[in-house]
Amino acid sequence: MKYFEDIAVGERTAVGRHTFTAGEIKAFAARFDPQPFHVDEVAAERSHFGRLAASGWHSAVVWMRMMVAERRRRADAARSRGEPVAVMGPALGLRDLKWLKPVYVDDTVTYESEVIETRVSESRPNLGLLTVRSTGVNQCGELVISFVSTTFVERRPVNK
Repeated sequence: MKYFEDIAVGERTAVGRHTFTAGEIKAFAARFDPQPFHVDEVAAERSHFGRLAASGWHSAVVWMRMMVAERRRRADAARSRGEPVAVMGPALGLRDLKWLKPVYVDDTVTYESEVIETRVSESRPNLGLLTVRSTGVNQCGELVISFVSTTFVERRPVNK
């Protein structure tokens, strides 16, 4: 992870891409969001979705898993080059979560995050606050999920 000072507004991160399968949609929903249109094809056909659809929470959790993996990959690459890695987190939450289109069986969602704001923390001057807008777009180019989140990022140590 980059230090706070090295992050610019407008910077984008390709988080990853994921194809949602029927089995995974049903398994996630059975544990965490057991509404009929997420766990049963017949019930889903009678619903406003018209077919089996992934839980919105499922699409958000996939983003999280991929974001953590991407951060880990970047940190490992920096360490292998002998570069320092800034500490990131904890997150302060998210806002403006929108599930804009359903995610159906065999949809592939491509996730991306864009830095929309940075500011130094007043209460913790060794940290900056990083705000990103994260999105997921399906294989048709349709936006399916969008949200804004803020997290702490370590500032570059001051050399004394």
